[in-house]
Amino acid sequence: MKHEKQLLLDEIQGQIQQSPSYLIAQYAKLSANKANEFRRQMAKIGVDFEVVRKRVLVKAAAQAGIPLDVKSLPGHIGLIVPKNDPVEATKAVLQYSSGNENCFQLLGGRVEGLHVGKEDMKRLSELPTKPEMRAQFLGLLEAPLAQTLAVMDALLSSVVYCLDNKSKEAS
Repeated sequence: MKHEKQLLLDEIQGQIQQSPSYLIAQYAKLSANKANEFRRQMAKIGVDFEVVRKRVLVKAAAQAGIPLDVKSLPGHIGLIVPKNDPVEATKAVLQYSSGNENCFQLLGGRVEGLHVGKEDMKRLSELPTKPEMRAQFLGLLEAPLAQTLAVMDALLSSVVYCLDNKSKEAS
């Protein structure tokens, strides 16, 4: 049995060390069917969810150089590892939770190499995703150019209208 625990410890430690982002969540009121449904939804956006034992997670984190306390991890714990955008994963977890009796509560984790707490997770979920930010940035760059073109078009149109009025006056 000890060999199996060591393999589990190594697997969790590998996930923590290799991924730039992971989320630690407390879950409650989550049946097996709901857990499988949650896993399927998360897999669609490139997120892995694994139920972990608290002591194994604390040991794996300690071996990875991340201090965790068992007392700071109430209830049942799950490890959420996004492969792509951690903001999108955070939003998806909280959205699923709100539709299912608030079954998940994010406790903290690491996002792009920085350790974040519970309050930071809430703020992170309020941020726009990377595609949304890119669209906003492109809109920011495009707006002045569009306004410049509109002004130039108005100037050219006014010259044409002036010439048209002068030609009508002359005839």
